Amino acid sequence: MPQQILLTDSEQTTAVIFGPCDRNIKRIEQQFDVRISNRHPENEMGDALIVDGQDGDAVAKAYRVLGYLKRMADQGGVISEQSLEYIISMVADGAESELRALDSDDVVCITTRGKPIKPKTVGQKQYVEAIRKNTVILGIGPAGTGKTFLAVAMAVEALRQKQVSRIVLTRPAVEAGERLGFLPGDLQNKIDPYLRPLNDALFEMLGAENYMRQLERNAIEIAPLAYMRGRTLDDSFILLDEAQNTTPEQMKMFLTRLGTNSKAVVTGDPSQTDLPSGQKSGLAVAMRVLKNIDGIVIHAFSEKDVVRHRLVQQIILAYEKYERERTKENVASHRSHVHGTRSGT
Repeated sequence: MPQQILLTDSEQTTAVIFGPCDRNIKRIEQQFDVRISNRHPENEMGDALIVDGQDGDAVAKAYRVLGYLKRMADQGGVISEQSLEYIISMVADGAESELRALDSDDVVCITTRGKPIKPKTVGQKQYVEAIRKNTVILGIGPAGTGKTFLAVAMAVEALRQKQVSRIVLTRPAVEAGERLGFLPGDLQNKIDPYLRPLNDALFEMLGAENYMRQLERNAIEIAPLAYMRGRTLDDSFILLDEAQNTTPEQMKMFLTRLGTNSKAVVTGDPSQTDLPSGQKSGLAVAMRVLKNIDGIVIHAFSEKDVVRHRLVQQIILAYEKYERERTKENVASHRSHVHGTRSGT
């Protein structure tokens, strides 16, 4: 029976790899049909993991997954359920060359609590590199891929390093089933819910006191997209979030605000537009119009880059399947209708 042994150096590392209630080990055993124990026949200290199974290739893959988990544990990282699933999927798909690129210590920024913000997937790492090297970046992908959070982290680091003098964060104020006029309070109260995710991300990066200080000195500005018209934004890191809810005219207006020594990041999910039926999305148009311009990069995330709860990835895949099936049904219905009309004539 094929067997692989991974030395873990300490019981603490072994415990981190196993996870709560042996969750991580059970998931690896299920995925690769192997058995994993933490008792080396010649060492009763429990500082080794033994992988047994009938299939040598499966044993080797499970062993490599454990190796990545060990590196995470040695670096003090938390092995979340999402991280585990991502590593398993990359090893199972034979994409380890890309996975190894994540081993580098690529810290985007450090929060006030000392927490390092790092890319967690290959797609996220490529996105961060695209932001560093280009002037305009379109981050396209499903919910939970970190496209907005990482962009805010990059903006905060650019401000800290004095690469820019201010951060400008904006969103279109488009209702998702609830009218602005129905909400209580003045205009600021009405738009706050739209801008809350951006506020939350900044709050985590900067801390309460520093965040308020930066707002007061106008080093950080958070405003609805409509407030951007007529302005030129120099020496700024500009982020447009939820861009799928812009019109083509709004998107053009935003992109032409770009001034000297400025960078613009546009994020959105084309599948979740809240625009009125029949209204074109400015993000979808921009993806076609800007794709061949030097200095502009369109980075597409996939469901593999989702770092939220594992069910989010499954929900995204289920909806994609539903949309494909509905499209096929509509095409078939249209062809049947056309054929029937021709037969009738």
